[in-house]
Amino acid sequence: MAKEKQLVIQEADITNNCPKCFNQELKITFYQKHTFNALYHRTTGVVTNEIKCKKCDSVIYPVDWTPDIERVYEYYNKLVKPDRPAVRFTMLFFIILILMLCLAAAGVYFYLES
Repeated sequence: MAKEKQLVIQEADITNNCPKCFNQELKITFYQKHTFNALYHRTTGVVTNEIKCKKCDSVIYPVDWTPDIERVYEYYNKLVKPDRPAVRFTMLFFIILILMLCLAAAGVYFYLES
């Protein structure tokens, strides 16, 4: 079964007012989705974000964003450099691949000898 994780690629403290408690300590975090399996590790191109108030621990959803928060979000969104989408195979994958190739070669060899 594949495990999916949201790994942090960038965090920043911003000084906009929280729409809930009017505190000026917000944190914007960008996540990238990674899938881990026994045979491969896949990095997807899916990037998500979250703006959270440090004082009241509430998540600020886009519906509640002020124009200032929106401008700061657009700025930091341009700065985010996610990892390229890729698939990295594990050692178990290569061992299984080599075993399958050896079995196929042995089958062809015994078929040609008989």
